[in-house]
Amino acid sequence: MTAPQHVTDSDFEQEVLESETPVLVDFWAEWCAPCKMVAPVLDELAGEYDGKIKFTKVDVDVNPQTAMKYGIRSIPTLLVFKGGSPIDQVVGAVPKAVIKKRLDLAL
Repeated sequence: MTAPQHVTDSDFEQEVLESETPVLVDFWAEWCAPCKMVAPVLDELAGEYDGKIKFTKVDVDVNPQTAMKYGIRSIPTLLVFKGGSPIDQVVGAVPKAVIKKRLDLAL
């Protein structure tokens, strides 16, 4: 199974913006309970979409620049990037089916 890759302020551009495939970015923090609820769902989806969509995580406490750049005000926030631009956003802990539907639209 492919676990989401941790991305930092310094490698965000390389790992997300320059990616050939769509990228889901999970903006989260260690203390955030809803983030912990979403994490296993994202782990499952990372396996299901392996090779089609890249899954990444940005810890907003450690990487505030990236969170600020994309206006992340509440977590978890999932941003879907395609061609270097955010094309979709999901805020809060939502069911797997909701995330799956948004990912399918990005393909």
